[in-house]
Amino acid sequence: MNIAIGTADLFILGLYLIGVVLFGSWVGGRQKNLSDYLLGGKTLPWWAILGSIVATETSTVTFLSVPGIAYEPGGNLQFLQLAIGFIAGRFLVIAFLLPLYFRGEIYSAYEVLKDRFGGTTERVSSLAFIVMRTLADGLRLYLTALVLEKVVGIPLSTCIILIGVGTIVYTCMGGMKSVVWNDCLQFVIYIAGAIFAFAVIIDKLPNGWSDFQQFAVSHHKMSMFDFSWDLSNKYSFWAGLVGGLFLSMATHGADQLMIQRYLGARSQRDAAKALGISGFVVFAQFALFLLLGIALAAFYTSFPPETAFAKSDEVFATFIIDNLPVGIKGITLAAVFAAAMSTLSSSLSSTTSALVNDFYLPLTATKKQPAELVKTSRYFTALFGIAQISVGIAANYLIAESVVGNVFKIAAISTGLILGIFFLATFSKRASQIPALLGFLIGLATVLYVAFAMPDQVAWPWYTLIGAMTVFFVGIIGSIFLPDKKQTGGK
Repeated sequence: MNIAIGTADLFILGLYLIGVVLFGSWVGGRQKNLSDYLLGGKTLPWWAILGSIVATETSTVTFLSVPGIAYEPGGNLQFLQLAIGFIAGRFLVIAFLLPLYFRGEIYSAYEVLKDRFGGTTERVSSLAFIVMRTLADGLRLYLTALVLEKVVGIPLSTCIILIGVGTIVYTCMGGMKSVVWNDCLQFVIYIAGAIFAFAVIIDKLPNGWSDFQQFAVSHHKMSMFDFSWDLSNKYSFWAGLVGGLFLSMATHGADQLMIQRYLGARSQRDAAKALGISGFVVFAQFALFLLLGIALAAFYTSFPPETAFAKSDEVFATFIIDNLPVGIKGITLAAVFAAAMSTLSSSLSSTTSALVNDFYLPLTATKKQPAELVKTSRYFTALFGIAQISVGIAANYLIAESVVGNVFKIAAISTGLILGIFFLATFSKRASQIPALLGFLIGLATVLYVAFAMPDQVAWPWYTLIGAMTVFFVGIIGSIFLPDKKQTGGK
């Protein structure tokens, strides 16, 4: 076994992974009912929800792949245009979608759709979320395991299983409280790791900060805006603003992963505060990761690697292993796993919540006791963990391009369709279940055609807009010609 780091760093990393599992299992306490297990008893403070929101959308994909975007030849700060759209989208969610989730006692975002359209619409939307989340987070797990493979030299599939099982354990034991408080801890760790790494790179450059500045200017790395109207350019201002706005509305307004956090807040006001501020925190975080990528490009220009990097995803991970000093290396590697485990644990909790509340409870004839429901939810959590592990292992044989692109593509395709259903629920009094489902099917066919038949003509930030608007307009038109007959419950 070829171990790439020293004993001290390996000890720090191992101690962190064990500590996360123990802390998560302890902080969650005992869960007496579904509210405790899935919503943290609705006692979570707004600042903890804020930290959880940011940490959840900051997976290893963000931590490793976003620096790779700025590292690449021609790479710069234009990825931040997407974050501008993320900020705008969050405030639209606060204004139009967030109130939907505080009108009654709900556990899943898609229960709102059952009340408006019927049980079939609820389950179709929930299933789309479950499939998307399992695929996307399986890819995130894969990227995290690539780092562990480099560090300890054990087979990639074994690394995927180790990380996956660790996350399953503390999510099962601690529930939503465990997820949120671990997210806050992990947010601090990965930001500290990124700052440490950036400082080390600057220190290693022959002339320090001046070399970084000169490289960034001479290679046009500080360029942030591109106002071209080219739909194939995924990093234009319009793709960022419009595409990012719709993607953020979908991921933060119609995705159980985030909505589960709002439902755990003490009030709608607290949820809105956490969501609104999170957009600016994410912008600052993206800026840090991109500057890190520029610093890496400056470093490897001065000190070229012996072997060229096959993927930009590998650059930061390689630097961590080869160049960070003892102690800081262990902390930074812990930050990589912090980013991954925060997202994966959130994914397991939210998919469990969707499955239990949108499928299991409505389709179960006998009433279950609270303790029995908690036990069943833990089984489902483990099941989704195994599914993500399977996707992560399969990704090693299927993924040939940057992981961040694949994750965003999956999210943009599926969440846009669900957002379109929520638009119908919010802005159309006439639309019923049949037009909504017709819109979903036509929207799915449309966005899949664009994604696979026109990948060079239309960039992924537009997929959410295309999917959402297709669902919405087909639903509106369909409601004119189809009978306005609402189906309710499990019908």
